[in-house]
Amino acid sequence: MKRIDSHKTHKLHIRKGDKVVVISGSYKGKEGEVKEVLPKKYAAIVEGVNLAKKHTKPTADNPGGINEIELPIHLSNLMLVDPKTGGATRVGRRKEGDKSVRYSKKSGEIIK
Repeated sequence: MKRIDSHKTHKLHIRKGDKVVVISGSYKGKEGEVKEVLPKKYAAIVEGVNLAKKHTKPTADNPGGINEIELPIHLSNLMLVDPKTGGATRVGRRKEGDKSVRYSKKSGEIIK
């Protein structure tokens, strides 16, 4: 994955806790909640998406074995789920008073 090594960071359309749908790749159509956003990699870790097996040695805390972990997925492959219709939607920004809020381009509803 290509890193963005600029002092400026892009305005991300996805945040932690958002419900997203994968629009391309082997997990296309799968929905999940964003666990973590990695702005430097322009990627996110989504629950139940982009799984890989990790072999761990047993320790005092961990019995070890083969575990499935979620790997980061590029933000260009993710779209936010519209809170009203339940489908994929683009995200817009507009001023409400003195705050900037995200809204769904499909339904116009504000995204928390």
